[in-house]
Amino acid sequence: MVVITGVAGCRQPLHVTTLQVGRSLNADKTIATHTTRFKRDDTIYASVLTDRTGSSTILARWSYNGHVVSETQKQVTYKGPGATEFHFESADGFPEGDYKVEIFVDGQPVASRDFRVQT
Repeated sequence: MVVITGVAGCRQPLHVTTLQVGRSLNADKTIATHTTRFKRDDTIYASVLTDRTGSSTILARWSYNGHVVSETQKQVTYKGPGATEFHFESADGFPEGDYKVEIFVDGQPVASRDFRVQT
């Protein structure tokens, strides 16, 4: 019997330093307009900043009043610091209330940010 170990075990995982939330992005995928208060028709951006070379799967889990409403996952590799962008939007407008975005790297929770949608 031959056992093959995956190359994934040899890669360095990314290290998250900051989770930014806001209304718009800069060209480098960092947040341009930081806020935790949004309007119903805003697109909500999250930028996950990492500080070293590595490869990982980053997942953004968006929840409303404690219920998961969306998840997006990206496989990323950076040589040095990087920024990974996620966004959350609603064609019909978001209901008012409390929201949260949680960030997972390779399945492990690493950061979260609460925000609010209001009129």
